[in-house]
Amino acid sequence: MPHDLEPDVLRVELIELGDAFRAYQQRGEPDLALLAELHERKARAFRLWADVSGDGSLRHEAQRAEKAAQTTREMHVNRTGSPADAMAASDGPAVQRLLTRQQAAHARTVLDYVATSAPYPEAEVRLVALMLTLRAARAGTGNVTGQDLTGWLSDDAERVVQQLVTAHWLRLPSTVAEVMASRSEDPTTFTVPALLPEQPRPFTFGKTTRARISGWAQKAVGDRKMRKKKLGAGTRLLALYTAAHIRPDGSLGRAEDGGLHLDQAAAFCNLPTDQVAEHAGLLVAADWLAQADTAGGRLGGQLTERVLPLGGLL
Repeated sequence: MPHDLEPDVLRVELIELGDAFRAYQQRGEPDLALLAELHERKARAFRLWADVSGDGSLRHEAQRAEKAAQTTREMHVNRTGSPADAMAASDGPAVQRLLTRQQAAHARTVLDYVATSAPYPEAEVRLVALMLTLRAARAGTGNVTGQDLTGWLSDDAERVVQQLVTAHWLRLPSTVAEVMASRSEDPTTFTVPALLPEQPRPFTFGKTTRARISGWAQKAVGDRKMRKKKLGAGTRLLALYTAAHIRPDGSLGRAEDGGLHLDQAAAFCNLPTDQVAEHAGLLVAADWLAQADTAGGRLGGQLTERVLPLGGLL
């Protein structure tokens, strides 16, 4: 691959694709659904590379990758009786997800980290801590504006930011009031001390993955239908949690689990277990979940078609 390949997004995708194939080769057990997805990504990337370079051999490689994806899906069907990806097997186009499977795994690592590292358990604190962690995950510092903060918490942002500062989880160069007044042309640079490079590193991903996960979380938390219904922090954390734990068809949790563990979802969102059903119902009303149930200690359900691109594959 040329070192100066343009566009840059293609170069990044090819690098990540190579890493993903190498990671797959190191797996102890085959995952034909994942392998088919990797071949499809390779086909798309090589077609774009061929368009950019005019190299016919790359187009041939794209065709080979398409055939490999189809063969792998057929093998998966023969073994399991179900398609490798319900979207790929349908009449509609394959879902273009914001996160690769590997990036989704990194996203879940961040969710787990924030659940244990946020200085207070309340959902509002955890939501802001999560969004700031994603911006500071690589260097321990990041930029934020008052509009960002009020977008995450419309009425309570200033109080929550002050809590994070008082707990020494967050460092600011000015007062909280000044941060709340900062605008996009002059954002505030903040520091999360626990994420500075001299501290033990909780994350292993690079800057591109950090940006992808941060953008994914922003799209989920800022979903227009949830904003319109003015859903609270606990409900939006549940939306983020469900999006991070899906199968290819949008169903929640691993097939063998029959959904998400209700107590784990409740703990992440700082909700009483018996209130998860109510908040899941709010997500159904907001067209985030197509359906939801909490039978048998599991949160079952499925993302709606409109938010499937936000789904992070298990």
